[in-house]
Amino acid sequence: MLLSAAIGGTLVIFMLTVWYPWPLFEAAGGSHLIFVLLGVDVTLGPLITLIIFKTGKKGLKFDLTVIALVQFAALAYGLHTVYLARPIYLTFTIDRFDLVTAKDFDPEDLAKVTNAQFKELPLGRPRYAAVVVPENPDEKLKIITSALSGKDLQMYPQQYVPYDQEAGNAIQHSKPLDTLLKRAPEAVQAYLKSAGRSQDSVRFLPLRATNKDAAVLIDAVSGKPLEILLVEPW
Repeated sequence: MLLSAAIGGTLVIFMLTVWYPWPLFEAAGGSHLIFVLLGVDVTLGPLITLIIFKTGKKGLKFDLTVIALVQFAALAYGLHTVYLARPIYLTFTIDRFDLVTAKDFDPEDLAKVTNAQFKELPLGRPRYAAVVVPENPDEKLKIITSALSGKDLQMYPQQYVPYDQEAGNAIQHSKPLDTLLKRAPEAVQAYLKSAGRSQDSVRFLPLRATNKDAAVLIDAVSGKPLEILLVEPW
């Protein structure tokens, strides 16, 4: 059990520091994923061992080997699930940010990507990007139609551009901090104090996520993303 807990703990630390940095862990539903991961790792192996273990039992080494292999397979499955659900982009989409996960992209759409920055899925921490509406009328109609079935603009990587290219539009659609200050004054004031910023120098855009929406704070002049606060943004 201690060995299983050590392995599980190492994976959780990796998740929190690389794939699911806070508060994206909560926004992306990381607690559920950790439950799946640790559930199979810490529970499956020790529990089966407790059931079958008997000192001096014939074939005990074989049984323990089989349990270790089953536990490894279950852990690999859990880790694969966490890997596919990991946030890879925070995309500025028209008037908000969207949290995009690795499983949101269709391989056929990835094959159409021409910008070298977005041909491969990020393996580390999620990145900021922007997505633009296609100029081609047929492509635009295709995206509008697919949005009705849940595949929205941010799920088309071929429409991605560097965030800096759309930072001006992000500023135009951003909102003053007044709304956030009414809902979570302590969180907002804590950020402003720690960053040494005035209220007027920061604006925000909603972040639509898998599990819980949040707010992305941006610089009021450059549009540069500054911080994510787990506050209701709408």
